[in-house]
Amino acid sequence: MAGAHEMLLNTIPRPDCSARPLRWEGDAIIHAPVSAVFAAWTTRLDTWFAQPGTLSFDPEPGRPFFFYNRTDWGRHPHYGRVLACEQDRMIEMTWVTGDGTDLGTCGAETIVRITLEPRGDATAIYLAHEGFVSMASRNAHGENWPIALQLLDEALA
Repeated sequence: MAGAHEMLLNTIPRPDCSARPLRWEGDAIIHAPVSAVFAAWTTRLDTWFAQPGTLSFDPEPGRPFFFYNRTDWGRHPHYGRVLACEQDRMIEMTWVTGDGTDLGTCGAETIVRITLEPRGDATAIYLAHEGFVSMASRNAHGENWPIALQLLDEALA
């Protein structure tokens, strides 16, 4: 039975964001090794972004995830599924969030792609988030992603 379940997870199609071309991109230097940054985006998301005790995340393609973000940011559910994952290099996932306003993803399955490159003892991180349904949603994420990346740097430094 587990084989059929795995087959189902791996055959769910990628979201089609072609009708929702709004996108945000950013980068940062995180003062930690690439392995620590990768873990922070997968198995240790609850050390800086997710509220501890709410994280369910298996960094395998096709696997669903869920968490509430940190309570000091308000209580917003985040969920999706892993689309692709390369250890210490890249993770791509769908991203659905909201708090009942138009500042989340408004029910749209957006895509977040995090690419990591070693830079000596640090890591260059490139983050792309695509498929927003509105400028309000895109701009809210565009304001919050740099804050999140700064918090990640502080958590790992």
